[in-house]
Amino acid sequence: MLENLAALDRAGGYLGAFSIPSGSREGVLYLDAVEHARAAFPEHPSIVNGSVAAALRGEFGDVRFTERTNGGELFVNPLMTLYFGVTVEAPAAEHRYLDRIEHTVLMRQISTVIEEFRDGLARQRPPRQFPH
Repeated sequence: MLENLAALDRAGGYLGAFSIPSGSREGVLYLDAVEHARAAFPEHPSIVNGSVAAALRGEFGDVRFTERTNGGELFVNPLMTLYFGVTVEAPAAEHRYLDRIEHTVLMRQISTVIEEFRDGLARQRPPRQFPH
């Protein structure tokens, strides 16, 4: 992700970063919005928004807030309240399978397109450990 942000910056598409402090008006409203969404759709709570909300509440580590995360280990942490802004145009210009997902409708169709794209690559960038 950091390497990709650097490339977007070189392309002129990086707008900067900001965080949501837990005690701020934005933080309180975010927590209210996540709770409202969870109440409206209790059968399918958002893992991403639930993780960010947990981080905003000062929780850390393998925090469980939905059964949807059973079987995996979460790493809720304060960095989850950090947002990176980019233009729409910069990542879209570098997107190599955007044309293939343009007319998809279902998540499984998108997953299939991504999997087929990855399988067709000569090589994939190997995962690297964060050096610090």
